[in-house]
Amino acid sequence: MLRIERTASGDVLIIISGRLDRDHVAELEGLIGAEPAGRRIVLDLKDVTQAGQEEIEFLASCESGGIELNHCPLYIRESIKRRRR
Repeated sequence: MLRIERTASGDVLIIISGRLDRDHVAELEGLIGAEPAGRRIVLDLKDVTQAGQEEIEFLASCESGGIELNHCPLYIRESIKRRRR
């Protein structure tokens, strides 16, 4: 299950928990795309239990685009590092 919470107090924090799959990526793209340019966006990944390679590539592109990944699980962080090499 994926749970997304959005709070805005200057920054936007999107908390993701559960399994991250292709459908959730589309939902995240919509949430991120709806934010005004220049607003700081943070994805909290502390409770992500599973993510496939496509989803990890999406997270890597988010980070490259200036979105902060908080509490990134080690397997996701390692995949992002390998992708960048």
